[in-house]
Amino acid sequence: MNGSTAPSPWLPTAPCTPGHCAAHPPGGRDHGWERAGAVLAAARLTAGIGTVLVGILLAPAAGLLPAAVRLALVRGWLRAVVRAFGVRVRYEGTAAAVDGPLLVVANHVSWLDIPLVAAVLPGRMVAKAEVRRWPLLGTLAALGGTLFIDRDRLRALPGTVRAMSGVLGGGGRVVVFPEGSTWCGRARGRFRAAAFQAALDSGCAVLPVRIDYRPTGAAAYVADDPLGASLWRVVSARRMVANIRILDPISSIRYPDRRSLAAAAQRAVARDSANLPSSSVHQRASSRSAAASSFRTPA
Repeated sequence: MNGSTAPSPWLPTAPCTPGHCAAHPPGGRDHGWERAGAVLAAARLTAGIGTVLVGILLAPAAGLLPAAVRLALVRGWLRAVVRAFGVRVRYEGTAAAVDGPLLVVANHVSWLDIPLVAAVLPGRMVAKAEVRRWPLLGTLAALGGTLFIDRDRLRALPGTVRAMSGVLGGGGRVVVFPEGSTWCGRARGRFRAAAFQAALDSGCAVLPVRIDYRPTGAAAYVADDPLGASLWRVVSARRMVANIRILDPISSIRYPDRRSLAAAAQRAVARDSANLPSSSVHQRASSRSAAASSFRTPA
């Protein structure tokens, strides 16, 4: 997600900037973005923050419930958070048909990616350590069992991969955004290979997920964009639609190394995106169930 002012030279970066991605040039794919009124935007912001706070406050009590009940409540809460911020969601694909340990990989556009993926494919997220210090969202990430990585310490990366392998080897699910940084959605980054080593080590499948937003610029959270400014763009969009498409799983045993496995997952997301017809900003979509954080690593 957002980079520091002086990132390490091996960190992946995107050419996207808040000014470029949120400017909505005439004739662009976001042309016609309608803005909600200030009162509606403020009401959404209040509702979204309130929904996050309710979940955080009730988390200790929810921890006493049976795992299945707790999971259902968390997924419902995440959908409620996204909807409270004014985002309509459309899920495509069948998450229920995918069982067992999985390395879930998705393109990365916004902080919204986190609750959107977690609502349908809950698992241990991999995020940069800075996320832990974010107001509200950092607490949310920690409560969700996020695996935090210090992106400025290259020597810490093997330990993170081992932790991911342990989760996968135990039958769990890990969610990662392998582009290494957020991209505005008009362009995508290369999938970094490091995270895919965990799938090879544990012998689990990789599940690609494609995330798209309309309007794209309102959702994009890139470069040094302040979180508050991004939140306000989201709630100020009159009609924001998020499309989450769950693609076919990829068997890791078919690939000899992490780079070829990462390339296969990237091709799946890119191919599916290329076949997607252009959506209207005015498209209606219903919120229904169909699952954080950026992951900056070298290849």
